[in-house]
Amino acid sequence: MRIRPAVEGDRSAVLAIVAPVLRAGETYAMPRDLDDEQVLAYWFSPAHHVFVAEDNNALLGTYYLKPNQLGPGAHVANCGYMTAAAAQGRGVARAMGTHSIEQAGARGFRAIQFNHVVSTNQRAVALWQSLGFAIVGTLPKAFNHPVHGFVDSYVMFRTL
Repeated sequence: MRIRPAVEGDRSAVLAIVAPVLRAGETYAMPRDLDDEQVLAYWFSPAHHVFVAEDNNALLGTYYLKPNQLGPGAHVANCGYMTAAAAQGRGVARAMGTHSIEQAGARGFRAIQFNHVVSTNQRAVALWQSLGFAIVGTLPKAFNHPVHGFVDSYVMFRTL
């Protein structure tokens, strides 16, 4: 598996990964009814450095890296990750997480913060903890899950 910066030609493959996740509404605090153009505008926002994970020319996942805040908070990164449904369980998220930690450090960030890790996304919580992230806050009932109703979200943090 190789992780590289996304290029213009990756947009349709990234859309095929990102759109179903956003529309499912189980892990991202985003509207579920975004059209394809809005999904791409979100993921490829000018503030996002977008990367893709690929194997044998197939995109397996994507993530973005950006400052979590502006000005005095710009030394803390934020990321969003998505793995293609068919590639789940193959270490793609772990590889992207490790890559993002390296990229954040190389870009001068001093930490990474995740603002809204949904508590029911137990695989993600466990992965981030195994990569050195700690739950530094719980947002009670902050996420309206389409199956479980109002559930907690975590703020997770790791210094670099």
